[in-house]
This record gives sequence, C-alpha cells and structure tokens, in this order.
Amino acid sequence: MPEDIMDIDSPAAAVEQMKDAQGEIDESLYSRQLYVLGHEAMKRMGSSNVLIAGLRGLGVEIAKNIALAGVKSLTLYDPKPAALADLSAQFFLRPENVGKPRASVTVPRVSELNPYTPVNEYDGADLTSDLSKLKQFQVIVLTDTSLKDQVKIADYCHENGIYVVITDTFGLFGYIFTDFGKNFTVGDPTGENVTTGIIAGIDEEGLVSALDETRHGLEDGDFVTFSEVEGMEGLNDCAPRKIEVKGPYTFSIGDVSGLGQYKRGGQFIQVKMPKILDFQPYSEQLKEPTHVISDFAKFDRPAQLHIGVQALHKFAENHGGDFPRPHHDGDATEVLQIAQELASQGQEKVELDEKLIKELSYQARGEVSPVAAFFGGMAAQEVLKSVSGKFHPIVQFLYFDSLESLPTSTARSEDLCKPIGSRYDGQIAVFGKEFQDKIANVKEFLVGAGAIGCEMLKNWAMMGLGVGPEGKITVTDNDQIEKSNLNRQFLFRPADVGKLKSTAAAAAVQVMNPELKGHIVTLQDKVGPETEDIFNEDFWESLDAVTNALDNVEARTYVDRRCVFFRKPLLDSGTLGTKGNTQVVLPFITESYSSSQDPPEKSFPMCTLRSFPNRIEHTIAWAREAFDSFFVKAPEVVNLYLTQPDYLGASLKQSGNEKQTLETLKEFLVTDKPKSFDDCIAWARMQFEKNYNHAIQQLLYNFPKDSTTTSGQPFWSGPKRAPDPIKFDPSNPTHLTYVEAGAILHAYNYGINPSGVSKDHYLQVLDNMIVPEFHADPSVKIQANDSDPDPNANQGGASADEGDVLNELAASLPSPKQLAGFKLTPVEFEKDDDTNHHIDFITAASNLRAENYHIATADRHKTKFIAGKIIPAIATTTALVTGLVNLELYKILDGKKDIEQYKNGFVNLALPFFGFSEPIASPKGEYLGLEDKKVQIDKLWDRFEVEDITLRQLIEHFEKMGLDLSMVSSGVSLLYAVFYTQAKLKDRLDKPMSEVISTISKKPIPDHQKNVILEVTADDQTGKDVEIPYVMVKLRK
Repeated sequence: MPEDIMDIDSPAAAVEQMKDAQGEIDESLYSRQLYVLGHEAMKRMGSSNVLIAGLRGLGVEIAKNIALAGVKSLTLYDPKPAALADLSAQFFLRPENVGKPRASVTVPRVSELNPYTPVNEYDGADLTSDLSKLKQFQVIVLTDTSLKDQVKIADYCHENGIYVVITDTFGLFGYIFTDFGKNFTVGDPTGENVTTGIIAGIDEEGLVSALDETRHGLEDGDFVTFSEVEGMEGLNDCAPRKIEVKGPYTFSIGDVSGLGQYKRGGQFIQVKMPKILDFQPYSEQLKEPTHVISDFAKFDRPAQLHIGVQALHKFAENHGGDFPRPHHDGDATEVLQIAQELASQGQEKVELDEKLIKELSYQARGEVSPVAAFFGGMAAQEVLKSVSGKFHPIVQFLYFDSLESLPTSTARSEDLCKPIGSRYDGQIAVFGKEFQDKIANVKEFLVGAGAIGCEMLKNWAMMGLGVGPEGKITVTDNDQIEKSNLNRQFLFRPADVGKLKSTAAAAAVQVMNPELKGHIVTLQDKVGPETEDIFNEDFWESLDAVTNALDNVEARTYVDRRCVFFRKPLLDSGTLGTKGNTQVVLPFITESYSSSQDPPEKSFPMCTLRSFPNRIEHTIAWAREAFDSFFVKAPEVVNLYLTQPDYLGASLKQSGNEKQTLETLKEFLVTDKPKSFDDCIAWARMQFEKNYNHAIQQLLYNFPKDSTTTSGQPFWSGPKRAPDPIKFDPSNPTHLTYVEAGAILHAYNYGINPSGVSKDHYLQVLDNMIVPEFHADPSVKIQANDSDPDPNANQGGASADEGDVLNELAASLPSPKQLAGFKLTPVEFEKDDDTNHHIDFITAASNLRAENYHIATADRHKTKFIAGKIIPAIATTTALVTGLVNLELYKILDGKKDIEQYKNGFVNLALPFFGFSEPIASPKGEYLGLEDKKVQIDKLWDRFEVEDITLRQLIEHFEKMGLDLSMVSSGVSLLYAVFYTQAKLKDRLDKPMSEVISTISKKPIPDHQKNVILEVTADDQTGKDVEIPYVMVKLRK
C-alpha cells in the first residue's frame, strides 16, 4: 500500500471479481452476517435506499456499517467543509482533505467497502428546500443536523412512510431516536432460534409435558404448533396456539376438547409471531419522550439529557449555529439557563443536575471515536431493523453517557481544552491537552487483528494512542485474510485476501493516521506457551495495557493468565451475532477473565448419533464425523502404519480398537485401494449402500418396527424415530452429490486427478456396478440406550478367536517396505472454500440420513453453519462493543483505582438490551501470621517473590512469616514434603531452587525464562492448612 493514500480498488473491477453468477446473495462474502440476519432480511435490505446526513465521526461510522451490511444504495450528504478537529473521529478523512466538502471526500472511501453497495453523494444543496426529493429513500439518518431541520425532515418522513433515525454525540454523551411510522411490523423480535421439543403427553386440559424431563425453553405468551402427534391429529400443523408456562417441563395450550385422546409421539415447534409497533412523530416525542434505559445505574439521566440536548440546539440557534465552547463557563451557564426554562415548560417536572448540564455544555464540540463507534453501531443496526423487519427497534429515544471516563489524574480547564490546531482537537475538547499527551505515550498490546482487532486499531488511530515519543502499539495475529472476513473486518479490501491480517490492518490504520508510522509493530505469532521465547518477560514487562481481540476461549484464557502473572490490565470483549460483552481486568482490583467460565458446549449422546437421531443437528454431527473418518482419520492411520516402526506391535495394542484399525488399513491398502477415478466412484457408491441401506436394514432387523421394550412400551417411540432404508437413485441430486463429492475426496486422499469427469461418466460407472444384496447378520449387536453398556466395547482384551482374526487381518496387509514412497494425503477440513466439496459431502451425507429417519432436511447454508461451528458476526455489534472497550481504556490510562468507576458491559442489539455492571472484585483471603496478626492476601494477584535461594532458606523465609511449609512443587515435580526423610532431603536442602527444580524434573530451565513458579501449601500458627499464593523464584540471569 502506498505511504499516503488508501488503496482505492476500482469498484467495477471488484464487482466483477466478487459477483455471484446467479445474482443471489454472495454467501462467501456475507456468510457470517447471514447467520445473524437470515436470507429474507438480507434480501429486503438489498432493495432499500438509505440516506445519511452529516459525515463527521458518527456519520461515517454509520455509513461504514451499512455499506458492509449491504443495501441497494447508500447516499451521503454533507456539504460542510472538513475541519481539522473532524480527524478526531472521522477515519476516512485525511489532513489534506481539510477545507473540502466532507461528502465528496468520504464517498469514494466508503464505496470501497462493499462492491455490492453503490455509494453516491446527495445532489441537492440542502435537504429541506425540496422535501419531496427524500421520497426516493426508505430510511433517512440525520446526524450533525440542526433541531429545526430535524423536526422538519422527521415530520415529513413520518407522514410519507419514510423511516427516520436521528443520532448525535457530544463528547462522552450521545443519543439516538427512531421513528418507523405507524403499524411497523417486526417479523422476528428476538432473533433467537425457534424452540422445538418432543412431547411425552397431552392431557384433556391441554397440559403438554416435554419428554424425559427436558426443559421446554418456552416463555408465557409464546406460540407453538405441532407435528406427528398421534391421537390428537387436529393439533398437527394447527394455527399457532398461545401457551402459558406451568413449569420448566410443562405448558398449557388451552382448550383441546373435540380433539380426541392423545396416544403417542409428536413434537412442538415454536412459532415466531410478528409484533406491530406504532411510532410517534419526532415533534411529539420531543415533548413527551419514550425512553429505552441504557444504564439502570443512571435512571434519572435520560430525562435531563433530553432537555440538555435541546438546550444545546437552542444555544446554537442563538450563536450562528455554533455549540458552546469547550469547558467555557460562560457558555455553560447560558446552556443551563435555557435548560431550566425548557424544564419548567414541560408537562412533567424534571429536576436538573447543574453539574450534568454544564458538563454536556463543556463537551458539546467534542467528538470522541469510541462514542461514535458505540452510537454508529447502534444506529446502523436500527437502519437494518427498519428495512428488514428483523429484531426489535429502539422505541424511541435512548440516551447514554460515559462520564466515568473523564480523567482525574490530569487537569481540564478552558485553556487546556481549547483547540490547538491538532487532529485530536475533538478529543482534547473533552479530556484536555494533558490527558492527550498521556494517551500518546502508552505501550499497548493488541492480541488479534480480526473484526474486533480492526475496529480497535481504527479507534486507537483516531485517539492518537501510542503516537508519542514513548508510545507503541504491538499487534499480533497468525491468520491470513479470507474473503468472508471482508464483510466486517473493514480495514481489508479484496486485494488483501491471502495477506497477513496484522500487517494489512497496521498498514491501513497508518494511512488513517500517519502519526502512527514507526509506532506500530506487527507480529504473526500466536500468543501461547509455544511462543514464550518471543512474548518473553521483557516483552510483557514493557507493556502498559493489553487488549484481547480473540474469538476462542483457550487463547483468551492464556492471555488472561499472562496478564495476571505480569500484573497488567486487560480489556477483553467478544461478540456473537447481535450479542456482545466487555470485561475489565485490573491488577489487585478485579477478578480475571478465567475466574468465571461458560457452561461446557452441549454434546450429543453417541448412541443417539449412531442409531437414533431425531433432529437435523444429530445427522449433521454424524455426517461431520463420517467426513473425518473417511477422509482424515483413515489416511492418517495408513500413513502411521507406513512410517512408524512396529506400528502394529506397539501403538496399536495401546489404542484399544485394533480390529477397527486393521480393517481400515486393509480397506485402504488392499480391498478398496483405487487404481483409477472410476474406482473412487465405485467406493463412494458402496459407502452410500452401506450407510443408508444396509445399516438401516440391520438396525430394523435388530429392532423391528413393532418391537417393544421390557416394560411393554413400543421401542420406536419418544425420541426414537423408526427409519427406512433408501434405495439409490442416480436421478436424485442428493444421491448423486454424495457419490460425486465422496469420490473426489477419496481421490484426493490417493492423489488421483478427478478433473474432466462428466456427469454422464459418473452415471455410466454407476450403471456398470454390481451392488451386493443386504444379508442380515445375527451377530451384530446395537446399543439401544446410552445408559446401557456398549455391547461392542472391548472388555478385557481379545479372546483367542479374536486374536486369530486380528493376526489374519495383519497378515493380509502389505508390509510398509513393499509400499516404500507411497503415502496418502489426509483432507484438511475448510468450510469457506465452496469448490472443495467438503460442505457438499457433509450436506448430502446429513440429508440422506435425515431422509432415513424422516427428519426435515437442512440446506447447505445451515449445514455449513452447524458443521463448521461458525460464529455468527455482524459489523454493527463489533463496532459498538469496541467503542465500549475503549471507554474503559480511557479509565485504565487515567490510573483509576475505584472499582465503581469501571463497567463490564452486556448488550443485545436485537432486543435491544444494554446492561452494565461493576466488575467483580478479586477474591481476598487471610491467614494468622506471627504474634497472631491477621495477614490479608489477594488470592488472584498476590504472590511471594524470592531470589534463587536454597530450599532450606525458602523454608526459613516462610517460618519468619509465621507459615510452616508442608509441600513445595514445580509443575508435576514434588520438591519438598514435610514427610520426606532427612536422607531424601540431604542433597536438596542446600542447593539453589533452580538446581533443585532442574535435577528433580530432569529438564533444564529454558534460557529465556527469568523466573520459575512454585506451588506451596502451608500451615499457619494455629496449625490450620491455609490457602496462600504461589511463589515466584527470580533467576539470576
């Protein structure tokens, strides 16, 4: 990328590069967002024209998020000349753009974000002289607009069925207003998946019981319909019935008279019912607002800020359109007087907090990037709600502030907050010049440069983080850019696909703020135990703060543990569709990320997957396992056999599944080893027969459809669905896809080229095959329930007969020497490459099994989501959550120690819900020391630090603190125990701890390691075993 201009790809070339041949939604670009919004909502968005007025930091943030989400067209309006202070938050402006109309310099940069969203400049001189021109838009967003124009435009839109979003920020304050007109339909108010469940019974009162004490997961007022009910057939596919929850396992559907007697079976399916909302026009809402509370700890603020913002607009009207000057007491007094007048005129009496209104006045000209990110994410999501009908809108005002982010370690005054001709003037207006210098000299570590990482770097570039002489940002990410990233990782362009994320992201933000050049270090290393020589003690000690932008728990936990060890503040955040959370970790103040854990991921019982699936999730999990065993695990086993000396002798006996492994080896090296691609086609066709016909017939041989359990109940009832075998039909596309994808993947394992094979050739090979008939095998045992012992489990080793079978199998294998140089290539599962047949195979395999068991099939899109364990993601949530993280970063950089000033955030934009809570304090403890003095300890952050002293000195060191050591260990090595004999201790007591550790563990301490950790247990003066922190031994290096 050139040094000083951002790479603007030709939009036309990019469109050609990314076009979907069918004109359908480009799933490779939008895949993660599709899992949030769904195809229907995105199609509705794709026919919507959106206008955004005002292109300072907030306006461009909204434009960026909407362009990434994808609408029919995006039009931007802002004829005002760009000011230097705009660079505090407007990330698409450059210093050379100052003085030029904001819209004309911003449009080309927003248009790069998504080739499917055309971006234009509004062609009128203003918005109000010809209001009829607004009819071309479905939604209009107003930012940086006078109150007079807001009212004129919003009321016109209300009358003409145009949706309106009005939003503005003033330093650390902001608000949003929505009006989606009369009778607005919300198709899906929550965005949650519908609940389904198996029925155990329905009584004559209409009380429905869920099977096997499984929670139904419904709420009062939900609607359900039914399928496969026997005895009350009138309920099947009935009009949605409203339910009343009677308990976690039961709910009532009301009157069921005339529907007969329930016999058995059936499922309930939740039905999402649309919700109709009536919005009031802006002019009415200004007088009597409806508030959504953003922070319940500030319950009284929305009403005050509602008046305060109107007072700011009134002040601007009186002063030629200018808001109050930063930290100017005279202007603030005037704003307060106007606010008091407005408060006295209102129908409801509002008590004004003088300090709050004055603070609003002080910050009115300020623009802070994290607040723009917060409201930009929220406003863009409201626009998407209006045009898609997906998720519940904000009704109708929401006010938010983060006054806790104001610094107390540095001064603020009119002189310190006035503009100084700097790109950070918008931020200086709020925090003052001294704090700006503090931000500039920070050493920050960003772990991850994906969606949250990109947003984080953009915020930091605007804030001027790390641009000072002492400042530095280190960013690491071992990932490369993929096409699906472009939809929300907005620093990347199509030309960046294949490049390293950290490098591309750093290059992009240096274009946004050239002052970052020389202050941003990019690495391509994963942060983990294996890179502790790179991220060593010197590295961690040099940092001021750490920010996680990671998408997996393991990595987040590791970084968290490092931050606790080196006592560095950590900001962690995550998103899942429209949900997001932020967490602050502060040394000696809060608990850490690892202090609480999510519940373990739900797994399916093996017996259900193997023989008794009842949901599409079961068949997808089964298909994913089949993919692994055919194309990954089997070739890996073959390669081990060919390369590992005495594989059959040593390794195999320990594995416990010798017969299965030997059968796999025989199949892949002898009986089914393909010589040509035709053999691969035949192999895939045989797998079809085995899995979807023979295995099902065998299951029905073991458990016929009319069989009963020991208690006389029908065996095939409740969660057990009786299957039917499938007869192969080459004209059925699912059948043929299974064979085609299976053959190509099998060929890949053997290095056989499958290209140029026509559909006719497949059919010809299939036609010439002789497929063996099914013969039931009476010796096959099938586990009927998960609670039963597995009849095929290998108990107590192989019998004599089995031993002969194993020897025979082993003897039939060619020796590795005979196959010297031969090797299979295992498939590496990749969900996002639509040409590799991986998801095609899993979709076909899953849907065929679903057909066996009469389960509704899933399309490729849903199968990819579940099999690929895809995390749904959308740019709006990412932007908003990152804004919240950086509002906490201001507090950390200020050095705040009061836990009450910090906020952990929980948001769900779909509902919409905003929850903030004080972080949980780190756990404290105490023990009884010498002279019966109570000693307080922080169980998480405290530790004992000692030099590399001898073991004897260590024991004496603790005795001086009133603690008698009973055990000392390092990792898995026990170094000292009170019960050890003198003879055992003789060689250890007078050696330095480092020597004791390396001798007993038989491992030298790595050169880069400057300390070692000892876990100790001890008794206090009462003889009681007390929980005390670990010991850090500092090595002399």
